[in-house]
Amino acid sequence: MKASAYLVNCARGGIVNERALRDALEGNVIAGAGLDVFDREPLPADDPLVALDKLITSPHVAGVTHEAEIAMSTSAARNVLAAFDGSLDPAVVVNAEVLSAVTAR
Repeated sequence: MKASAYLVNCARGGIVNERALRDALEGNVIAGAGLDVFDREPLPADDPLVALDKLITSPHVAGVTHEAEIAMSTSAARNVLAAFDGSLDPAVVVNAEVLSAVTAR
């Protein structure tokens, strides 16, 4: 990355090597970073990342909006109805092996 680059991770903790990020920020290898996910959550107050002026942190709450709540609720209701009528997509089921047991009855 260029020295003027900013690293942003709002996907998943663990994607970014936090030790390497700290080294890059302290060594001016990159200009800054913004994170809302971490290896350990919540991020401990004594974590070395917290002390860095070049790091902006925020809570991981992008999915906590009125629109997201409506979409999740609607999707859940549709999946319940699909389960009752036998049209549930196995791709949305964590333990899909249960579907074959239910349909075999």
